Amino acid sequence: MTSQTLSVIEDLSIKLQKLRPDNQQMLLVFAEFLLERQTQSMESSTSNEAASSPTPQRVLGLHQGMGWTSDDFNDPLPDGFWTEEE
Repeated sequence: MTSQTLSVIEDLSIKLQKLRPDNQQMLLVFAEFLLERQTQSMESSTSNEAASSPTPQRVLGLHQGMGWTSDDFNDPLPDGFWTEEE
């Protein structure tokens, strides 16, 4: 540890001792939250490095013939569509 890190730890320890027990508990919960977030961030950056591998190329025509478009697709909609009348 560096001298700056020790200074922060000592300062934190002094302030921690001055806190009421309920606030000490709150600080402990917050520290655990920060550690969890740090761990997730490290795991995320590791998985992002693995995910940055080249993606597979798309295959043209893979789903050809599986969809269709109605013959009247471009026809205007009837007035009843907009007014909810039949």
